[in-house]
Amino acid sequence: MRLLGNLLWLILGGLIVALEYALAGLLLCLTLIGIPFGLQCFKLALLALFPFGHAVREKPPATGCLALVMNVLWIFLGGIWITLTHLVAALIFAITIVGIPFARQHLKLARLALTPFGYEVIRQP
Repeated sequence: MRLLGNLLWLILGGLIVALEYALAGLLLCLTLIGIPFGLQCFKLALLALFPFGHAVREKPPATGCLALVMNVLWIFLGGIWITLTHLVAALIFAITIVGIPFARQHLKLARLALTPFGYEVIRQP
């Protein structure tokens, strides 16, 4: 079922979303300051490429507040718009019963797109 879901996801726009995240990651990695944000874009690109069979979970809390500061910067520098895009796509897919699994994947991406620092993508068994 994962394979079929991921293939349909790629055909219905997942490949475009993943390429956009990868391109943004490459552009952000050109600057020294943008490298942490570029790495988060690569994490989002991987999840956007194959969302079925992967989950997002919170990392164990590290000492310090760097993840909080980076998430706040991320939100103000574009994270809110990326999240809103995923939410609109989820609403569009949720109109039909067939689109509900794709809407759930967009909601998963929206969660990670809003605050990517402090979360990790894991493969579900």
